[in-house]
Amino acid sequence: MRLLCLTLFLCVIYFFAHAQSTITISGKIVDRETSEPLTFASIGIRGKPIGTVSNAIGEFDFHIPSNLKNEVLVISMLGYENMEAPIRNLLRKDTVIFGLNKAVQMLDEVVIHDSLNGGDIVSIALTRIEENYPMTPFLLDGFYRDLKKVGGIYFSLLEAAVKIYDEDYKEPRNKNRLRERVALMEVRKSLGYNNKFTKYFDQSNLLEELLLHNNVRYRQFPSEQVFFDSFKRLRTSYYNGHRVFVVSIDADYHLKLYIATQNYAIIRMEFERNYNDAVIRRKKNLVSKYISDKKVIDFKEYGGKMYLNYMNLTSKINWYDENTNKLKFETELYQELLINKVHPDPTERIGSTQKMKRYGLQYQDEKYNKEFWNNYNVIKDTPLDKEIVRDLEKLGNLEEQFEY
Repeated sequence: MRLLCLTLFLCVIYFFAHAQSTITISGKIVDRETSEPLTFASIGIRGKPIGTVSNAIGEFDFHIPSNLKNEVLVISMLGYENMEAPIRNLLRKDTVIFGLNKAVQMLDEVVIHDSLNGGDIVSIALTRIEENYPMTPFLLDGFYRDLKKVGGIYFSLLEAAVKIYDEDYKEPRNKNRLRERVALMEVRKSLGYNNKFTKYFDQSNLLEELLLHNNVRYRQFPSEQVFFDSFKRLRTSYYNGHRVFVVSIDADYHLKLYIATQNYAIIRMEFERNYNDAVIRRKKNLVSKYISDKKVIDFKEYGGKMYLNYMNLTSKINWYDENTNKLKFETELYQELLINKVHPDPTERIGSTQKMKRYGLQYQDEKYNKEFWNNYNVIKDTPLDKEIVRDLEKLGNLEEQFEY
């Protein structure tokens, strides 16, 4: 009996200690004047390499080690002043509303006398990539998600916790071959990945394809002078305590770059393009045509270098009858990657036997680990996500699908 009591006591102590090893801060980030939600704002801890982002309605859940409770939470957003708050003051509270102030007044005080045009700024930024981005090995902890949609209905979800290792930000010779090594920590997916419509999506490794969309890492910018001449310089903005050049192209595509005035680091890129219905492939008397791409790439400074912070990509492809050209159905693929921790001087590497395979992640998943996901920094659900879940749960409870 004494042995049983001692065992139970130790189990309780272990459970309590494990539960206390992580604390969670829940919040919503809004414009202080208008109360409009601020989407994909960066949330981090001053001087620490961990963070998350707010979702499409400005909300977030930030899981952090309990030994950081005496640190300072920092929230940053383009065009706004940073907001800081002691973490200790945020504990044991429900959702905290964080109101950010626009940086307009500070910007209005700055008189710009330089004669740089938009193309000049971009040209300088591209030549300084190796100065502003890591040139020694680094490791990133990340959260990946993809959603597939057919005819307006979501039918499959895949999420993965990953580690991403890279040697440096040198320009690669082959810009279509992945340089990073990625290890899968955990993968969970809905039963919809077995749906018949899955075959109408690319069956390769979608996370690899998303990483290859990092235009800064892979130097995927035109080198012709007409590209630089097309940039228009917009009003200077503000981010993370620094002024930021804003330049854009509005032609047959939209491209906007946010570039730090201090060191010409590219902080953020926004891209959108509609295509001309070019045929991609054929399948069973159907042809697919690319409709549009929409992409965001966001970087965050740590230790004087810029690291990937967040990416999302939405791709739309329609399928038509090959003979009549009649639209049969629409497909949409949504992908996002959140980096929640940076290891600038890693002691571990990802070996060739550890890295993910080049085929689809849905074939590389492990047994579902619910406890792991309960404390892993992901992008918080929104009301839209709840609609997605309703679509996905036509095949049963999502948690049960993960365990299947």
